[in-house]
Amino acid sequence: MRVTLSLLSPKRSNLSTPPIFTATTNSDGRVTAWQSTQEGGTVTTSELDHLVNTLKSDLKSDEQMNWSLVFATEEFYGKGKTFWPEVELKFCTSKDEKHYHVPLLLGPWSYTTYRGS
Repeated sequence: MRVTLSLLSPKRSNLSTPPIFTATTNSDGRVTAWQSTQEGGTVTTSELDHLVNTLKSDLKSDEQMNWSLVFATEEFYGKGKTFWPEVELKFCTSKDEKHYHVPLLLGPWSYTTYRGS
C-alpha cells in the first residue's frame, strides 16, 4: 500500500518545502524504505533519522513536531471495495522520543490505530 509521510509543523524557515516522503508497505505491511519527494531518491532509515534529529534539535523543550501518515486504501483495495478511500493518521512527536511506531490495523470497512512501542 502506498503511504505518504509529511511534516505538518513546526514550519522551518530553512526548508523551502516541508519534508514529504512516500513508500510502499511490504508483505508484512511495514515500510522499510522511504522515497524523498524533494530529492527523488531513496532515503534510508538512518538518513530519515538524521533529518528528524536535525529538526528536533531546533525544537524548544515544550514544542512538538506534528506529522501526517496517509495510507492510499482505495488504491490498495480497489474502487468501491472499501469504505475508506484513504486513511490519514496525524500524530505528534516530542524532542525526547527516540523511536516511532505508528501501526494501522486495516480492513476494507474498518481501521484502528494506536501508539506502538
